[in-house]
Amino acid sequence: MIVRISGEDQYRLDDGDHARLNELDSAVLAAIEAGNEVEFKASFARLLEYVRSSGERIGDEEIETSDLILPPDDITLAEAGKEFTGEGLIPD
Repeated sequence: MIVRISGEDQYRLDDGDHARLNELDSAVLAAIEAGNEVEFKASFARLLEYVRSSGERIGDEEIETSDLILPPDDITLAEAGKEFTGEGLIPD
């Protein structure tokens, strides 16, 4: 699975990482729905850090189609409320 963090890089993750990504995405969505800015920032940072640390960065010379595109790390709670809807960003 190829995950892009907007304005940053692409990362190749194992399909086995999908369940953990869903858990992290659910935590972000819960914080957004609660309007909890502190928890939103913390949970979104955990999601991005998981992608960065568990994934293999894809070099700039490779051209890959992203399976998932995450917003940049400076997204606000209000902006995220428009992007993380329903089931979140990560499809089941």
